Amino acid sequence: MDLETRKLNLITYLAQLQDESFFEKIENYILKRFEKEDHSDFRPFTSDEFISRIKTSEQDFKSGNFKSQEDLEKSSANW
Repeated sequence: MDLETRKLNLITYLAQLQDESFFEKIENYILKRFEKEDHSDFRPFTSDEFISRIKTSEQDFKSGNFKSQEDLEKSSANW
């Protein structure tokens, strides 16, 4: 399973998670890890970059280059 699929599966899992204390543990872990990392090279997108990414995403969608919710659910059923 590629990284992008794993990320989408995790997003789906988190969106369906009902246990607030477990979610908080995950959230705290991510935030603590994020604080320890060097983010000096992070910068926001420029307007042009943002528009370009939107156009690319729209073209991907029109070309069928995406995974449906059903595809993600089938994939996550094999975890």
